[in-house]
Amino acid sequence: QVQLVESGGGLVQAGGSLRLSCAASGRTFSTNTMAWFRQAPGKEREFVAAIHWRGGSTYYADSVKGRFTISTDNANNTVYLQMNSLKPEDTAVYYCAARNYYTYYDQSVRYNYWGQGTQVTVSS
Repeated sequence: QVQLVESGGGLVQAGGSLRLSCAASGRTFSTNTMAWFRQAPGKEREFVAAIHWRGGSTYYADSVKGRFTISTDNANNTVYLQMNSLKPEDTAVYYCAARNYYTYYDQSVRYNYWGQGTQVTVSS
C-alpha cells in the first residue's frame, strides 16, 4: 500500500502563488507515476499534471501549462505542484495520486492511490 498526504492549500488572490506538497509513504518503490488532479464543485475530477519518479518526464493540462510546475524530491518521496499566476477558475480541491505504470497518466481511473485532497481557493 501507498499513503499520500497533501498539504499547502489555502486562500490566495488572483495572480498569486501557492505550492502544494504530497508526501508519499509505504511501498513507494512500486509506483512510477505521480500526478495532481483537481475537482471543482459540480464538476468532474480533472487532470492537472503528472511526473515520472524515474526520468522526470512531466505532463500538463493545457489549462495550466506555463503556470504550474510539477517536481519531485525523490530522496524524501515528495511531489510538489508550484502554482503561479493563479486564476479564480483554479479554485478546486487538489488531489495527489500515484500509479504503478507510466501510461494513461491523465486518466484518474487508472490511479491506484489517492490522497485526501487539499482546498485551493483563488479570489478575484
